[in-house]
Amino acid sequence: MSKILIADDASFMRLMISQILARQGLTNIIEAENGVQAVELYKSNNPDLTLMDITMPELDGLAALAEILKIDPFAKVVICSAVANENIVKEALRQGAVGFVAKPFRPDELLNIVLEKLN
Repeated sequence: MSKILIADDASFMRLMISQILARQGLTNIIEAENGVQAVELYKSNNPDLTLMDITMPELDGLAALAEILKIDPFAKVVICSAVANENIVKEALRQGAVGFVAKPFRPDELLNIVLEKLN
């Protein structure tokens, strides 16, 4: 079963994403509430996919992405953020994110990218 790390400082967002994934049978979920925790949980759990917000305390999503890619250059990280201007999206992808989902998103939009990146 695929293991997915959700890193977002908003607990309601982690819950909403978890519920969307659970409807698709994706229930092996790990949650981080900041970038430092995301990096630590990535190290200890080696998830198949990480969904990460950009704006988080302690370590933002782009910095956490860089740290995760140092640990695992093949990590699949999808940025899921309300900060979705063109420069941020390009920078996230340039730094190694495998995708970007702008908040607010439709559940099917999130599921499509998750399923695509897990395969």
